[in-house]
Amino acid sequence: MKLVLGIDPGTAVTGFGVVALDGRVATLLECGVIRTNARDPLPQRLHDVHQGIGELIARHRPDTISIEDVFYAKNVRTTVVLGHARGVILLAGQQAGLSIREYPPAEIKKAITGRGSATKEQVQFMVTRLLRLKSAPQPADAADGVAAALCACMSASLPKMPELSLSKLLAKAVQEKRR
Repeated sequence: MKLVLGIDPGTAVTGFGVVALDGRVATLLECGVIRTNARDPLPQRLHDVHQGIGELIARHRPDTISIEDVFYAKNVRTTVVLGHARGVILLAGQQAGLSIREYPPAEIKKAITGRGSATKEQVQFMVTRLLRLKSAPQPADAADGVAAALCACMSASLPKMPELSLSKLLAKAVQEKRR
């Protein structure tokens, strides 16, 4: 059995979901959010997020962290602050020696709903269906954390293509041409 901690990062609200993958069956173990106090200075909020992620890691002992990658917001400050939150989450995962997977938001949405531009409601609906839940994870940030975990579960169960770099392909083409 493989455990994945999926995370939708944020400094105000960080969504998370812990999913167990046993063969091809995924089961939700826990989901929720880590909230920080809006009046606290950014360093305190980042500490709270790091501590919350550390507690989740200690409680569940996941094999992998799956985290939503940075999206480029219209407001540059929002993007930078999101990067700080991702940094402390990545640090917690690295300190625990976990495998870390990063996915762009559109890739997570596409894996879960089939559309990279899906709405939060569509993601919640599909998470509910895929995990056979009675109701959608609340709030939407928690569902996004679960979706990140499911994305990693889905990509882990797919066969991997051999990794070929452009330089290897070119070298192979040159060798074949010389023959």
